[in-house]
Amino acid sequence: MKYFSVNLYRKMLDCAIEEGLSRESLMDLTTPINALDSLQVVSAEEFLTLHELLADKLGHGFAVRVGQKMVIEDYGVLGLSWRTCSTVGEIFERSERYFKLLSNTFDWQIKKEGSISHIVLNREAHRKGMELSTEASLSATVVVLQAMSEKDISPIQVSFKHKEPKDLTSHKAAFNCPILFDRPQYSISYKTADLNLRTAKADASINRYLLQQVDEKAKGIKIPGNKFVRDVEALIKDALPTGIPSIHYISDLAAMSNRTLTRRLSEAGVTYRDLVKKTQEKIAKEMLRKNTVSIGEIAFLTGFSEQSAFNRAFKKWTDLTPSEFRKNN
Repeated sequence: MKYFSVNLYRKMLDCAIEEGLSRESLMDLTTPINALDSLQVVSAEEFLTLHELLADKLGHGFAVRVGQKMVIEDYGVLGLSWRTCSTVGEIFERSERYFKLLSNTFDWQIKKEGSISHIVLNREAHRKGMELSTEASLSATVVVLQAMSEKDISPIQVSFKHKEPKDLTSHKAAFNCPILFDRPQYSISYKTADLNLRTAKADASINRYLLQQVDEKAKGIKIPGNKFVRDVEALIKDALPTGIPSIHYISDLAAMSNRTLTRRLSEAGVTYRDLVKKTQEKIAKEMLRKNTVSIGEIAFLTGFSEQSAFNRAFKKWTDLTPSEFRKNN
């Protein structure tokens, strides 16, 4: 069965209370507001029904307004992974991997057309709740990309498959661009240059490494091998939710050639391939000990596209399955 994060369900209820509904009026739901702390997900049926219920009570634009209230932390492990993206548009690559691995509720796809990138949300609008959920998702995309870039970037067009609602006040305020309805697909379009912007965190990381390179060359002070390895390990860890990063990708972030990166790691007694595996194993063990995220999410964070592949790799590293390791630790 399809499911949605309880964080998204909770956000709708919090926004409904903020807009005037009483907490008591939300206690008769199949999953009432006071039962959320013990849950991680809610069924798609309950989630979409809540969208429909709240739209009836608070107006069609409510879903769009919910999207505008979303923050990165509301997306749990996926949101945390966005924090380490190198570019703004990378969040869609990570989202695509995440949902293919853990759920079938979203299917993002980027289609580039010249200087414009269309982010397509492949989804069937088989009921009103799904239409509203999609409006909330595309609305949230606007605020998430702005938070990632820390710049006032905006879409240049938004398209919906469903019919135009009577009141577009909330839509116009959220998207600030042409809004099209009765289109063949759901999509939100940006200038490709905006999606290629470095995230705020990536900018800070790049600047730090560039300064280290300047210090090495200008002052003749070489970064100690163990610190260099830790720095590269941190870059690998940040990149893994998009998939196992190539050495070219990491050397580019570290502002050096592949050959120099390989040599510096070799001087410290490690290879790039071994460092990737070491980083994956370290993340996996830390997450399993914390026992706060699912094994599927750990597979995502460590760069695997299938949980079964992660299970096999972890067994090879430790002679234990992830479940056995978690139980013993």
